[in-house]
Amino acid sequence: MSLDSVQRALEDVPRYEGFLTYSELERSSEELVREYRDFVRLIDIGSTRCGKRIRALVLGNGSRKAFLFGAPHPNEPVGTLVLDYLSWRFAQDESLRKALDYTLIIVKVADIDGLILNEGWFKGPLTIAKYVENYYRSAGDVQIEWSFPIRYKRLLFEKPVPETVAIMKLIDSYKPSFIYSLHNAGFGGVYYYISEEAPLLYPIYQLYPKSLGIPLSLGEPEVPWASMLSKAVYKMVSTKDFYEFLEAQGVDPIAVIRHGGNSYDYASNLNPRVFELVAEVPYFYDPRVEDLDEDRITRREAILKGLSIREDTYRVLEKTWKALKGVLRIEDPCSEEAKLAESIEYFVQTAPKLIESEKAWALKNPGLNRRATRAEVFDNTFVEEFYSALIMGMLKRIVLKKDLKRIAFVRPVIEDFETAFEERIAKLESNKSYRVIEIEKLVKVQLAAGLYTMLYLQSCHCSTS
Repeated sequence: MSLDSVQRALEDVPRYEGFLTYSELERSSEELVREYRDFVRLIDIGSTRCGKRIRALVLGNGSRKAFLFGAPHPNEPVGTLVLDYLSWRFAQDESLRKALDYTLIIVKVADIDGLILNEGWFKGPLTIAKYVENYYRSAGDVQIEWSFPIRYKRLLFEKPVPETVAIMKLIDSYKPSFIYSLHNAGFGGVYYYISEEAPLLYPIYQLYPKSLGIPLSLGEPEVPWASMLSKAVYKMVSTKDFYEFLEAQGVDPIAVIRHGGNSYDYASNLNPRVFELVAEVPYFYDPRVEDLDEDRITRREAILKGLSIREDTYRVLEKTWKALKGVLRIEDPCSEEAKLAESIEYFVQTAPKLIESEKAWALKNPGLNRRATRAEVFDNTFVEEFYSALIMGMLKRIVLKKDLKRIAFVRPVIEDFETAFEERIAKLESNKSYRVIEIEKLVKVQLAAGLYTMLYLQSCHCSTS
């Protein structure tokens, strides 16, 4: 019965032609409350840095509490559709409610201000160029998922942004046994983070995406300090892990880490047995992300190639940003250009030390002597160029927004930057093998991971409520 209701919920995921804007998501929540007033509540939990109201849906009355939040980073809207669909399904489907003995606490959009700055690529056909040119991601020290208070060795972070404070209050109040932070990747394959080993879940995580024709990410892990539990399944990373990694490379962690902890760092202090899940799904993929055949170069050489690409991007950005900062006049801290500038400044300040630490790790790690797989080479070359282009895209948005080319003495620097940016976009778009994944499939993968994890937790009593 439980599995049947979950399977029907997955089969009924609608076909999406684009992502919902923040306004559309809010209207959907208000309509849901009007239709199911006795079953669903919509509560105010705080305000964003720029004064927008943050609200949470509370559904059902199960004995366990599950907290799910979407758009923990503003360029990651897949989870907002998962939560919009799940909230309606949970309200309408009594069999699903019986299968899941949970009260759901849902924040559809954690980073409201940032999500709005990404809406330029939400509608219509998606391409790499469209995504890069309309992309925004918050600076590391004001990212909602990475500004939870933390104290570890010499690291002390006590400046959570208002959105994080709102999430902290929900965690404090409801004490969830399950947390689902709905991140998603940009390019690659599906992979997961979980807070504890759960071998019974690994086949579901691995086989369900494959049933939809979506590859797993089998190349480089997202960060070198991630610990693999199974194929494309990693132990939840934390700021403490990052700190230990930097220290092991002889790099002062305090010189690099300017952000706080994540939701698991915070929630596990309150409940050490809380189970947290992240299911990363990409917009774009290439068959090479799961090609395990050996390449001609070593994994070390592949990683150093990727770091070289990042260094080249940094040099271009640093030179351009140094020239532009002196002429930028930004008065409104909530303006588009102010938020973009904040992110670029953070990258310019933190990238060199992070590159240094990863290079030190790559040069001395004996495990990198083996031949690289083609997936690892692809991650370290094409995918690295993709993610580096996103930072360049934010700077391009400022140049266009402020019409900076009209200023004669910075025009040559801008023209050099634009040439580099256009060459990067042309190279990425020239890849005839990349494909855009249907949104409904991404929603299904994240929904399946969440629902089956909740069933697992209540059947094996792995976490406390």
